Amino acid sequence: MSAFGTYLVGFVIFVIGLAIGAHLMGAPTMWIAVGVIVLIGIGIISATSRTKPRDPQQPPSGPPPPQY
Repeated sequence: MSAFGTYLVGFVIFVIGLAIGAHLMGAPTMWIAVGVIVLIGIGIISATSRTKPRDPQQPPSGPPPPQY
């Protein structure tokens, strides 16, 4: 599984735990759904920014070194 998938699965489990906790505390179902949607969006944005490949280092520009 990719790093993106692993991060997202962990975040979804976290969100489910928060939703169950909110339900047990008596929060209205509509607000639980809103919170879940917002947190899933934040999770996708976080996973994308944390797991995107880094740009390779560009070699310094300038004249090539002399060859002997």
